[in-house]
Amino acid sequence: MNLHSALRLAAGFFTLLSAVMIYLGHTNWVYFAAFVGINQIQSAFTNWCPMITMLKKVGLSEDGNSCC
Repeated sequence: MNLHSALRLAAGFFTLLSAVMIYLGHTNWVYFAAFVGINQIQSAFTNWCPMITMLKKVGLSEDGNSCC
């Protein structure tokens, strides 16, 4: 799995998780969903995403090969 596939997977997982938690009655999870959305918007303008930084630290690279 390459870096950008993992990024899309994480964004989809966190969005789905917050939707499920809101559905189950934990309405404060809407703030987490908003955080994920705002983070995606800011990354479009700044070309920097904190999740990419974390994924690189765990060893994912752009071409899908391990960096270590």
